[in-house]
Amino acid sequence: MPAPIRLRELIRTIRTARTQAEEREMIQKECAAIRSSFREEDNTYRCRNVAKLLYMHMLGYPAHFGQLECLKLIASQKFTDKRIGYLGAMLLLDERQDVHLLMTNCIKNDLNHSTQYVQGLALCTLGCMGSSEMCRDLAGEVEKLLKTSNSYLRKKAALCAVHVIRKVPELMEMFLPATKNLLNEKNHGVLHTSVVLLTEMCERSPDMLSHFRKLVPQLVRILKNLIMSGYSPEHDVSGISDPFLQVRILRLLRILGRNDDDSSEAMNDILAQVATNTETSKNVGNAILYETVLTIMDIKSESGLRVLAINILGRFLLNNDKNIRYVALTSLLKTVQTDHNAVQRHRSTIVDCLKDLDVSIKRRAMELSFALVNGNNIRGMMKELLYFLDSCEPEFKADCASGIFLAAEKYAPSKRWHIDTIMRVLTTAGSYVRDDAVPNLIQLITNSMEMHAYTVQKLYKAILGDYSQQPLVQVASWCMGEYGDLLISGQCEEEEPVQVTEEEVLDILESVLISNMSASVTRGYALTAIMKLSTRFTCTVNRIKKVVSIYGSSIDVELQQRAVEYNALFKKYDHMRSALLERMPVMEKVTTNGPTEIVQTNGETEPAVLETKPPPSGLQPTSQANDLLDLLGGNDITPVIPTAPTSKPASAGGELLDLLGDLNLTASPAPVPAPQISQPPFLLDGLSSQPLFNDIAAGIPSITAYSKNGLKIEFTFERSNTNPSVTVITIQASNSTELDMTDFVFQAAVPKTFQLQLLSPSSSSIPAFNTGTITQVIKVLNPQKQQLRMRIKLTYNHKGSAMQDLAEVNNFPPQSWQ
Repeated sequence: MPAPIRLRELIRTIRTARTQAEEREMIQKECAAIRSSFREEDNTYRCRNVAKLLYMHMLGYPAHFGQLECLKLIASQKFTDKRIGYLGAMLLLDERQDVHLLMTNCIKNDLNHSTQYVQGLALCTLGCMGSSEMCRDLAGEVEKLLKTSNSYLRKKAALCAVHVIRKVPELMEMFLPATKNLLNEKNHGVLHTSVVLLTEMCERSPDMLSHFRKLVPQLVRILKNLIMSGYSPEHDVSGISDPFLQVRILRLLRILGRNDDDSSEAMNDILAQVATNTETSKNVGNAILYETVLTIMDIKSESGLRVLAINILGRFLLNNDKNIRYVALTSLLKTVQTDHNAVQRHRSTIVDCLKDLDVSIKRRAMELSFALVNGNNIRGMMKELLYFLDSCEPEFKADCASGIFLAAEKYAPSKRWHIDTIMRVLTTAGSYVRDDAVPNLIQLITNSMEMHAYTVQKLYKAILGDYSQQPLVQVASWCMGEYGDLLISGQCEEEEPVQVTEEEVLDILESVLISNMSASVTRGYALTAIMKLSTRFTCTVNRIKKVVSIYGSSIDVELQQRAVEYNALFKKYDHMRSALLERMPVMEKVTTNGPTEIVQTNGETEPAVLETKPPPSGLQPTSQANDLLDLLGGNDITPVIPTAPTSKPASAGGELLDLLGDLNLTASPAPVPAPQISQPPFLLDGLSSQPLFNDIAAGIPSITAYSKNGLKIEFTFERSNTNPSVTVITIQASNSTELDMTDFVFQAAVPKTFQLQLLSPSSSSIPAFNTGTITQVIKVLNPQKQQLRMRIKLTYNHKGSAMQDLAEVNNFPPQSWQ
């Protein structure tokens, strides 16, 4: 068989290929020749063939069929064969393939070889792809080489030890004795790999971290020698002595000084020297300075040193290299919370980065700018950020607008400034703002009584002829409907009032209704605003009636429903229109972080924020007891719904008399008073800091409301201290059977003269054998002091079957309702 071509010739041939198909053809032809050579056990050219195979592997072609040939080369006595064999093993093998275990004995033999270069090959291979099994078997040889006097082998053994520790952390202590003298080595290669080994051990073991803290003075001395030493051609990079070793030592010092006062104190001086003596004109010096800054920020350093570190980052912001500027912004963003004043000194430089062409730098600068906003610089910073919002790319607008909203809400110097800022954001980036921007601005405007005329005039001007920013149009429509009378009266004192007629206001709102840019929600705002103006304007009521009538046949169902309801107000309930469309009261700010509970009013679930003062009065329906009736409609049981169903319209039908039809309700009941228009909700009435229940509750006996099929429900009673008409009933459900009852739902209904609120249960599963109970609270308002009666409905799963039952409770003790 002719001799195969050399690797150099193969590379030259492949480079002459003009197309990928031609290259593939050459590779396949050569692979076929290599396979034939492998089959013939050609030892003469095996090394050359594996070398060519590795080149093909680097080009992305399959070369797995050469794995066993690599093992044969490793077993060879020739150094050139071993070199290619070990290189092939590192490229073609990994611990997922069982073939690599066949190398263990060869590597062990080579670790004990008389030639240091063969030992070096074995250490490199073990440190590159050794599995946990190989590391366990060969750790002893590695530890032995780590103690040798040969610096060539020690540096390779140290890196191999790092790999062993990563694979088998429990072998860490084996290398502890060998680390004692590593830092005394003069060879920089050994020093470098030793620092890497110590770093790995400190990161993986708190005990090792405590043990190696005593090495801080030695590390400081090595670092000082590096920065004070003169020119050394062997280790010099751009005028700096061995920057790679300096960076490694700084990282190790950062780990050793973290959360340790003594170690931090020992390294403060050397960190200051590195920070002031390192040349910054070259990238090498910047890399060392960056590691120094990270170390200063991570250890318990002095305040002056931290200011020095932040000033270094400030200089980085002026660097022409984009990567250095990005790194500086990211580091400042991490430190701004702990060293706010020091970072504030570089505010102008940070703001200038908002104009950078690089989008990554822009984003970091924007985030850092928002972190720097406070009550002292809010006006200047918002001016810059609003300018940035106006000119930035679309992907920044949502985050920038959100940040401006939060900063303005937190640090606004005045309500007028706050309103102007939010309106500017809506004008500039209205399509990108959060969903809650519109209701938040409406609430802000509503609560700023003195700014109503100014705000409605500004919004009127803002949307003249431009309906592209939908959130702005929605707020403007709401304000024109709410404060349209102030707009046409020209009462604005803050700036020169505009002369607007009723017809012009309606023209704007009708234009919003018919605009192709208006979303369905925006049209709803506009139609409601037009309807409100029927009570604020005097000369255009007929025109408003006509507009509302037209939209009664709109194809938009939401708009149609609004128009039909507004038409009904004009025709059937015109006497109520003024009261229904009167100006909105001041809105209470609802905090999302406060304690909340799920309140269930006769089966309807709504979140209620527990405040220490009673909420403002609002319109109450004549009866709040009707919603549950559909669930329990008489004896005809409907499918059970969860305890927390979705909200239904307040007018959901059903008469309670049908539900409780067989209760004796024909006895002359006390006359029912006329419904109060502004009756406060009884359930939240008077929640204050005083005790919620009074002492007479202790004398109310408990009752058993239900006991059947192992399920027992008991009622205990308390009387509200803030409202004597409220009885608080706590139900306790227990299960005496041998299996749990799951998906338990308790529902209740009372006659019309009562009001009932059902809070969420403690669980939905009742444990067997009476080992636990479910508790649930019912609040009943009984203003007439009538005898309490109740119908309950129970649903649950037991023994794989769905169970449900109705029961009446008539044996309430007199103390619970009198």
